[in-house]
Amino acid sequence: MSMTQQAEPAVDTPPAPGQKETDGRTRQRPLALRLLARPEVGVFLGAVAVLVFFLFAAPPVRDGSSMANILYSSSTIGIMALPVALLMIGGEFDLSAGVAVVTSALTASMLSYQLTLNVWVGVIVALLVSLAIGAFNGWLLVKTGLPSFLVTLGTFLILQGVNLAITKLVTGNVATDDISDMDGFTQAQKLFASTFEVGGVNVKITVVWWLVFAALATWVLLRTKYGNWIFAVGGNKHSARAVGVPVTFTKISLFMLVGFGAWFVGMHQLFSFNTVQSGEGVGQELIYIAAAVIGGCLLTGGYGSAIGTVFGAFMFGMVQQGIVYAGWNPDWFKAFLGVMLLGAVLINLWVQRTATRR
Repeated sequence: MSMTQQAEPAVDTPPAPGQKETDGRTRQRPLALRLLARPEVGVFLGAVAVLVFFLFAAPPVRDGSSMANILYSSSTIGIMALPVALLMIGGEFDLSAGVAVVTSALTASMLSYQLTLNVWVGVIVALLVSLAIGAFNGWLLVKTGLPSFLVTLGTFLILQGVNLAITKLVTGNVATDDISDMDGFTQAQKLFASTFEVGGVNVKITVVWWLVFAALATWVLLRTKYGNWIFAVGGNKHSARAVGVPVTFTKISLFMLVGFGAWFVGMHQLFSFNTVQSGEGVGQELIYIAAAVIGGCLLTGGYGSAIGTVFGAFMFGMVQQGIVYAGWNPDWFKAFLGVMLLGAVLINLWVQRTATRR
């Protein structure tokens, strides 16, 4: 209240029956504006529009097997885009995410094959390597204060060169050897790359893992102290540190989550194709970041959601497969992605301004 209001004598005037006593501080904004404030609303509407468009433009999309392929394509992007989105909400991003996927797969494959070990040994070592890469990125970031763009660009170049050089040195080729006949392969394949049937349609297990990880990420962001830390360090790390948020731990752990995502997607690629091309992964980091941005995450940090990222990844998968089913030139795919990305940025900007307008 103002000083004038404090000086006036108190008058007890009960509110009329059925009326709620409100003032400027407690008055709620209209429901539409409150919905617009949610980062996933815009991308949800966009995903629905893209789906409806391809349902008419590409009739094969209406088939159950086609939709299963679209969900599979979306899941391979979405599994990795989720930790990338959490990292972006925390105010950082990782340019090494794409090649880190290949690094993980190469580590598991070459270690198992060259040393004639059970493939689970390679899987576990690959997990440790991926987490170590993420921890290194986070540690270097917080210790030097360098922008994550520079830190992870350096890691990207290092991993890209190491992937090619070590693979050629160890195998004499640019690809790893086939590990499908090694001990433990069948069990690992069931976990990372199996297929199950739903209503006569074969669905990849990655779709299930994608939804499980999305549910976990949503719960973490909205229901845990760690989720509050992520939003806090992304909004203002100095203010967050002042109120007791462990900024260093949060930043490093977010990069390690990206490492975990790279490991999981890398294992899927390995046990789907039995071998790994060492030069792959370049450019995928932009796909993951774009899926998160389309999903409502801001490059400035402190804003975004896991559910929005799910819809963003679905839009990517829908466009990627929809162009093929429509019989169009697949070279247009990147152009569509660019349009979607610019559109999402403009929509997010409009949503923010509308939601915060009094």
